[in-house]
Amino acid sequence: MNASQVMRAVRITGHGGPEVLELAEVAVPTPEAGEVLVRVGAVALNNTDLWTREGAYGRPGDPGAKSGWRGPVGFPRIQGADVAGRVVAVGTGVEQSLVGRRVVVDPAIYDSEGPDANPVGLMGSERDGGYAEYVTAPAERVHDVTESPLTDDQLASLPTAYGTALGMIERGRLRKGETGLVSGASGGVGLALVQLARARGATVLAISSGPKIDAVREAGAHAVIDRAGDIAEQIRAAAPDGIDVALDVVAGELVGEGLPLLREGGRWVIAGALGGYDVTFDVRRLYLHNAQVIGSAMHTPTHFGLLMDLARRAEVQPVIAAAFPLEQAAEAQEELSRREHVGKIVMHP
Repeated sequence: MNASQVMRAVRITGHGGPEVLELAEVAVPTPEAGEVLVRVGAVALNNTDLWTREGAYGRPGDPGAKSGWRGPVGFPRIQGADVAGRVVAVGTGVEQSLVGRRVVVDPAIYDSEGPDANPVGLMGSERDGGYAEYVTAPAERVHDVTESPLTDDQLASLPTAYGTALGMIERGRLRKGETGLVSGASGGVGLALVQLARARGATVLAISSGPKIDAVREAGAHAVIDRAGDIAEQIRAAAPDGIDVALDVVAGELVGEGLPLLREGGRWVIAGALGGYDVTFDVRRLYLHNAQVIGSAMHTPTHFGLLMDLARRAEVQPVIAAAFPLEQAAEAQEELSRREHVGKIVMHP
């Protein structure tokens, strides 16, 4: 690779609708010291792509403010957090043996060096991402999955959705034999939660609706609760002894309705607000039963390492809903925003 080479990339020039996505020819980035250059085989889409583009994250004290995931976004920004591909070059101080290896990039930018660091930034938001033919990443964030039987599309589906899901499961301490409730079960994180909780040996109840119910059952849910009906009543019928851990990406009214269904010492883990961020619940149901409400954003380096072990052994099988070429990024994001699909949408640069 040399600096004069150009690549195609899709970037956002400001906050707005799909029209702010532009296909551009830009210089291939040069890996700095401690970095690698990855040729992107597949990049998966996430809700965070839509929300970063829209500036939908709000700011502390100003929920309506246009903002990226953790503050202002520097424009133009190449989107895309979830990359699988091959290392084609390394910066100084990086093992040359990485060149040619098939890798998945951990997209998190962490607040510290340790194994339990918190994510405070994200590739595709706080640094350029994988809606491009090439992307750079710190060498310690690149995981060798050369031996994995999963496809590039499946591997690209893992970082944000499965990383977020595994972070929720780990922070909620879901154990084998416990009962887990998954909300929004047909979405990217929801389907990942169903698969990962099932792989862990939990009894999985999933909330979904309409034509997606069969796909959620196929992913491993023991029982599917129809969102169109009385949710609390259906949960009580399916789990008369209560829920140990709720794995919730919906929030909204579900929190208030669901907390009384937790067993003693139950955990309610929230990693999204698809149903609304303004939540009301009876606090007595929390403290009288030693329950916990736990916020969970993405994953730690330790969680991501666990996920990559699962990927090498193909213990989870991401479902691919659709694949688009890079120049159809706007169409791909539109498809994602309609929420009619089950599984992950990917692009091929």
